[in-house]
Parts: sequence; C-alpha cells; structure tokens
Amino acid sequence: MRYTPHAVRLIAEGESLLFPAWVRQLAAEYGDTGGNRAARAVLERAQLTEREAEVLRLMARGLSNAEIAARLVVGTETVKSHVSAVLSKLGARDRTQAVIAAYESGFVAPG
Repeated sequence: MRYTPHAVRLIAEGESLLFPAWVRQLAAEYGDTGGNRAARAVLERAQLTEREAEVLRLMARGLSNAEIAARLVVGTETVKSHVSAVLSKLGARDRTQAVIAAYESGFVAPG
C-alpha cells in the first residue's frame, strides 16, 4: 500500500488520517450531491472565515495538517488552530465529522 509509511508517520505524530477514497465512499453513502438541508444549515450558521473554509476543503481532500500547512504556506500550529476553529464552529468532535458535514451540505463535492 503506497500510503503505509505516510500513514504510520501521521498516526505516530498524533494526526488523524483520512484517505481520499474513504472520504468519497462516505460522501457517496451518507450524502447527496444536492446537499443535506440540516448539514447546509449547520455550515451556514458556523460562519467559517475564508481561511477556515479553505482548511475544511483541504481536510475533505484527505490532507494532513502538515500537508495543509505546506499548501497554504503557514505553520502546522496555525493549521491546528484553524482545524480547531472549524470543529468548534461545526460542533464536530473530530475531522471525520467535519468532513462528512462538508460533503452532506454540498460545501464540497466528491471527486
């Protein structure tokens, strides 16, 4: 499996791991392309900043905090702060719940 060394390193660093294929499967099983009204309402009420929304989109693509930091040219601590804000605003207990809400609401689309 090509993700194995990367997965082991992330988990050892205390990160969460979401493989893009898993995210697409979750979205296909639990979301619809038009978006779930309740999930849309949660996302609208969350009032994410532009940066938080960008971080959520990258989380939904399966990127780790380190990968998001590299993509946005910021430190991992900054990304962790944004992730924490996203989770708090969405009322999500973890990244997986936040990503599912993003797909269910239509905020991001599979693929």
